[in-house]
Amino acid sequence: MRRREFMAGLVGAATTLPMHARSETAAAKVFCVGLLSPGALIVDNPESGAAFLQAMKERGYLRGQNLVVEARAASGRIGDLPKLAAELVAAKVDVILTNGFPTALAAKNTGLPTVAASGVGDPVATGLVDSLAHPGGNLTGISDVATELTTKRLGLLKEIAPALRRIAMIWNEDDLGMTLRYRASAEAAQSLGVQVQPLGVREPDDLEAAFAAMRRERPDAILMVADALTVLNRKRIFEFALEQRLPAIYEVQALVRDGGLMSYAADLKESFGRAAALVDAILKGARPADLPFEQPTRYNFAINLRTANAIGLEVPPMLLARADEVIE
Repeated sequence: MRRREFMAGLVGAATTLPMHARSETAAAKVFCVGLLSPGALIVDNPESGAAFLQAMKERGYLRGQNLVVEARAASGRIGDLPKLAAELVAAKVDVILTNGFPTALAAKNTGLPTVAASGVGDPVATGLVDSLAHPGGNLTGISDVATELTTKRLGLLKEIAPALRRIAMIWNEDDLGMTLRYRASAEAAQSLGVQVQPLGVREPDDLEAAFAAMRRERPDAILMVADALTVLNRKRIFEFALEQRLPAIYEVQALVRDGGLMSYAADLKESFGRAAALVDAILKGARPADLPFEQPTRYNFAINLRTANAIGLEVPPMLLARADEVIE
């Protein structure tokens, strides 16, 4: 059965409509969607926010007409997420769209229908859902597989740095989703014969200790696990990698445009577009418990030639030819 037909069946079987959808005529319905982010506002992001709103528009939801958007962002202050989630409840949103594990957890704890568009790690291992096929609660969304992605990322690093034997992994230890993602990544690296240098951090100041550890025991490359903490402090990691002339790979394509060397990541436009389809189904009456967690189907490889030149790396022509985006 095709996905569109599956969604239509779920919608037809629903008996309860969301709060903002209780008007008798379609023209009078106004839906309210909450956007909750651990970093910057989703609505301001030219990839994720724009892709979500465009996909909603294609489904008949026009902001300022039958769609109201309530956006909240923690700007890295993860402790603020429960308060921000409570603000969305007070704003009487029908569904919350999130990115990141702590944000998804805060939204889930409100009891409102929640769609996690990216960055939640393994939602089963973290306890967000019962299973990918049957989430069983008020949350569904999109999540990728860290083990498979790490294998791909290490392969790309080895092409540009064939001597790769030891990789430093930087991640936020206070983010359960990213900690599990680190562990899966470390296991994948070790299975390929690559030694892992674990560098967990909990706050920005911890990065100095991580940098000191890499100066004492120099790795061959860096992998940065992306969450609000590491992304907000990305420039410091870029600068360290440049100073030490270390190749590094990231989990978010936009970081390469900011100065990172390489990324292999799910296409955020696709992920947030597909998240809109899940939001649409929920607004039409489907339950998150019945909407299976999905995986991205499109991934992008990006490389920054300016950064490669700055650290003295020559990018093999075959590797360059496979890139979806090249920063020159």
